[in-house]
Amino acid sequence: MKRVSELFVGKAKSVYSTEDPDKLILEFRNDTSAFDGRKTDSLDRKGLVNNKFNAYIMQKLEAAGIPTHFEHLLSDNESVVKNLDMIPVECVVRNISAGSICRRLGVEEAQDLNPPTFEFFLKNDELHDPMINEYHIRSFGWATDQEIAKMKELTFKVNDVLKQLFLDGGMLLVDYKLEFGRYHGQIILGDEFSPDGCRLWDKDTREKLDKDRFRQGLGGVVEAYEEVARRVGLKF
Repeated sequence: MKRVSELFVGKAKSVYSTEDPDKLILEFRNDTSAFDGRKTDSLDRKGLVNNKFNAYIMQKLEAAGIPTHFEHLLSDNESVVKNLDMIPVECVVRNISAGSICRRLGVEEAQDLNPPTFEFFLKNDELHDPMINEYHIRSFGWATDQEIAKMKELTFKVNDVLKQLFLDGGMLLVDYKLEFGRYHGQIILGDEFSPDGCRLWDKDTREKLDKDRFRQGLGGVVEAYEEVARRVGLKF
C-alpha cells in the first residue's frame, strides 16, 4: 500500500490517503512536543518505538474485543489504519491523580482515584483542548447519546485491559486519553495508544516512564518508552 496524498500533519504524526478510500497510512514521526507546541524536539527512534508499541497495544485490545482502526504495520514508522470519521472529543480516564487534574482541583499528585475519574475534552489545539461535558457534545452535535455511551463503555473496557497489562510489567497506568471515530456505522478506537498519550509509573519507585520525562526535562524519553515496551513483552 502506498501514500497518495498528505491529509493531516499533527504534532507527532502524519496521515496519508491511499488507493483504498477505506484505508489510511499513519506515520509516526520522531517529533515530540508539549505545552501546546511551546516545547518541541526531535528524538531519534521515537517514531519507530511509538509505531510498534501502538500496534502491539491495539492488537491486545482487539483480542479483548475492543474494535480499533489498526490494520497492520507497514514499515518501521508507518501503519495502515481504517479511515474513520473522527469525533472531535478526547476521552480521559484517571486512575491516579497527576497532571492537569491536580492543577484544576488543587489536589495532590499520586492519589489513588476509586472509582477512576472520566473526563471529556474538546480536541482543539487553538482552544487548548478545553474540558467539556455530555451536554456540550449533544448540543453541538459532536456525537449522539448512543455514541457517547459507547465511547465511555469502550474507554473503561480499555482501562480494565491495560491496567492489568501494565501491572503485570510492574507499572501503574496513571491516566490516558483515547479518541474514537465512526467506521461504517460502528464506533471504534482511533488515533494511538503510546507513552505519548498516557502516564505510566514504575509500581515500586513511581519513576515516570512516559511523556512527562520530556515535559519535565527528565531526559531518557525514548529509553523510557523502550523500557515500557520491554516490560509488556514487546521486542523490537
